[in-house]
Amino acid sequence: MQSTEELERMAAIIDAELARRRLRRSCEWCRSAFTPHSAKGRFCSGRCRVAAHRNPLPIELTSLDRWVRFDRAKRPLTTTGRSASSTDPTTWASYADAKVATAGVGMGFILNGDGIGVLDLDHCISNGVIASWAQDIIDANAGTFIEISISGTGLHIWGLLPQGPGRKIRDGRSIEIYTTGRYIALGSRLPGASRKLCPITLPDLA
Repeated sequence: MQSTEELERMAAIIDAELARRRLRRSCEWCRSAFTPHSAKGRFCSGRCRVAAHRNPLPIELTSLDRWVRFDRAKRPLTTTGRSASSTDPTTWASYADAKVATAGVGMGFILNGDGIGVLDLDHCISNGVIASWAQDIIDANAGTFIEISISGTGLHIWGLLPQGPGRKIRDGRSIEIYTTGRYIALGSRLPGASRKLCPITLPDLA
């Protein structure tokens, strides 16, 4: 028969193990499960922490398993080269897996209505100069991640947007708004742009 002290010690061990399991979470970079040393722990190792900080993309994007590849016709592909779908999560991958995959010619991120959205500004860069209407939108969203599209003539303003239907604006500006059911082909970060996602503001949307 076990003593009261032994029973209390066993109970303490069990409680500690249960607490450890409750704290387990996924590393924001490699997605492997780990137990953080504090409630604010985000990465499983120093290597992952450094990789995340060197990454030019917002952690809000790279930490999600919503990545695809795309071909020259901008059709979404899985990491193995099969057709992917913006509405089928089984065809998506982690950022790390999509980055090292060789299928297609680039990477894309899936918008699924969880609050991440994109303003797609088309035909707003000519000879390296950003059109004034596009610059106004950039200035209104200076704190969020912005990239140059793969065409080199457009911009993607990434940020936080409530889910809603897609919208196109053609009033001398060429603006498209997306929050769900679509993938966005990854371009290159606009020099000086933030690496964070912030609420998107678009002045004069009428």
